[in-house]
Amino acid sequence: MTDRKQEQRDTVRADDPANGPLTTDQGVPVDHTDDALAAGERGPTLLEDFHFREKLTRFDHERIPERVVHARGAGAYGYFEPYESCAGFTRAAFLQDPSVRTPVFVRFSTVQGPKGSADTVRDVRGFATKFYTSEGNYDLVGNNFPVFFIQDGIKFPDFVHAVKPEPDTDIPTGASAHDTLWDFVSLQPETLHAIMWLMSDRAIPRSYRMMQGFGVHTFRFVDANGHGTFVKFHWKPRLGSHSLVWDEAQECQGRDPDFNRRDLWNAIAAGEYPEWELGVQLVPEEDEFAFDFDLLDATKVIPEEQVPVRPVGRMVLNRNPDNFFAETEQVAFHTANVVPGIDFTNDPLLQARNFSYLDTQLIRLGGPNFTQIPVNRPVAPVRNNQRDGYHQSAIHTGTNYSNNSLGAGCPAVSGADGSAYTHHAERVDGAKIRRRSPSFQDHYSQAALFWNSMADWEKEHIVQAFRFELGKVGALAVRARTVDELGKVDVELAREVARGIGVPVPRGGAEPGRHKGASPALSLEAQRGDGSLRTRQIAVLVTDGVDAEQVTSAREALAAEGAVVEAIAPADGTVTGSDGQEYQVDRALPTVASVLYDAVLVPGGPVGTPAVVSDPDAVRFVRDAYRHGKPVGALGSGVGALVPVVPDAVHVATENGSVVADRGVVTDTSPGTAQPEFLRQFTRAVAEHRHWGRPPVRA
Repeated sequence: MTDRKQEQRDTVRADDPANGPLTTDQGVPVDHTDDALAAGERGPTLLEDFHFREKLTRFDHERIPERVVHARGAGAYGYFEPYESCAGFTRAAFLQDPSVRTPVFVRFSTVQGPKGSADTVRDVRGFATKFYTSEGNYDLVGNNFPVFFIQDGIKFPDFVHAVKPEPDTDIPTGASAHDTLWDFVSLQPETLHAIMWLMSDRAIPRSYRMMQGFGVHTFRFVDANGHGTFVKFHWKPRLGSHSLVWDEAQECQGRDPDFNRRDLWNAIAAGEYPEWELGVQLVPEEDEFAFDFDLLDATKVIPEEQVPVRPVGRMVLNRNPDNFFAETEQVAFHTANVVPGIDFTNDPLLQARNFSYLDTQLIRLGGPNFTQIPVNRPVAPVRNNQRDGYHQSAIHTGTNYSNNSLGAGCPAVSGADGSAYTHHAERVDGAKIRRRSPSFQDHYSQAALFWNSMADWEKEHIVQAFRFELGKVGALAVRARTVDELGKVDVELAREVARGIGVPVPRGGAEPGRHKGASPALSLEAQRGDGSLRTRQIAVLVTDGVDAEQVTSAREALAAEGAVVEAIAPADGTVTGSDGQEYQVDRALPTVASVLYDAVLVPGGPVGTPAVVSDPDAVRFVRDAYRHGKPVGALGSGVGALVPVVPDAVHVATENGSVVADRGVVTDTSPGTAQPEFLRQFTRAVAEHRHWGRPPVRA
């Protein structure tokens, strides 16, 4: 199935030629491309070899400057469709007709690191969506956090300089655990709310497909009558919001630094198309001052208990790019790319972004014609008087000014049909000053709201994250000052952090209960998704003599639920099952790790426990899955493989025919075909993703 954007891309796609000779850029056939023209076999290379010079010159200029931030990314095409007409609050055409699908391109990214950094660093993630609408391109340039670190865009260079690698050593890469970032944070309390998100598991998503997105700012919808409504945008993944734990994230950086990018590509290639629901929080303009925070403050959320999120449509990503550089690398987003029915507010951070994005693209993409790059080109007609410049790909004729009579007055401005973009009429007046509104000054209440909303296991992970990050800070004064600031959020949080980083435990600050209230929607516990197994990665540990009937029945049942099931053995190749047949192995244990999977299943053998018990790699695989809260299943004599790992406090099956499920550990000692009750319990455990509160692994 194609759409207007796909059809447009087809006109510029340069497919590999099926036949024909290799040529130069000028179309001249080339008969040899392995050796440069030289004066004799061992003589100097000759400058007249135009093919050699052209080939090397093109190679030398293949790269363009990477993005200052959001350099490492992954992208995909898809479509958006509204559930119903949104004419009651916006005239935007792509939000009107449920039968009309609007093509989109989405780019996910990390912020701090360069293109060569790893996917699973602790960082905010970009979630930028380009809608190719009938009225022109609309870019919703968001993040996976609903808040940002600063309130005014003039501080953005300072923040980025602080979080980027230290200027003398260029260390660390793709990480925030260093002195300059925490020095900045300790001196800028407006950062604290976003820092709480950064220290939570939200900063290490399991998958881009399992990550929420937010527009961050308060924007404005405008209806056909010119009436405005404040709006905040939310993307909610159908699979739920799930994260890695820090230990997993670090190991993934070594085992598979492309973990998130590979996951997105493979899912789309397999037909498991990621899907998000677009929701909006709507605030009438007359209620602008009805909150105890400022709607224009990008470091604040509107709690969903106060303004529920209204679902308005869904987005599906169903096509991988054909060329990473041409599309994912060259795509250019801009917060000021809006369509009729969507407008800005006076959010000072948004106002700065409206300048900065265009300014960035001009240098990175080599001039003003970057909108002609296929991935950036609108599907709506483009008629303007802008010409020439670097990389101009069109041959223009006729006049290039307005008004004109020699060109029959074309292109003419839109008439009275109401189709043109009209800025929302808002009265603006005031003295020219450099001063922030007092309504922006509460930097602690919403940081505390986030903390209060976390489940116990989330709080534990946040404390561990602060201890790790601040433990990397060499300046003890910075550590202590940060803890003092945390004490103004929650004194117990500050005390727990202080105990791990060698600074005095604060005695004052925000005593428990000072900042009251919680918002359950902020916790990952409330974002578990639709309960399906689709695309969950399940490892089945096998070895020679494995109960083939158990493996086959379990794999088929789990795959039927949409899971991706792989057989993992001590060595690659095949294993001989208990039935004497050879079975193909998907991965060898030394090449993978538990962190790359969502669950592990250990089948049994005909006599005794499987060889997995004596394989240290296999034992570590099961141990890590257990301590990371992942579902662990065992069948038949495979239950014995859990003995070195699972403590006595966790119940396992001891009698044939009895299925025991305890905190994500599901066991059945029955030999042969996996029983329906076992599969039901194990499927349920995998769908829940993590199981916290387990006793620690056996010593």
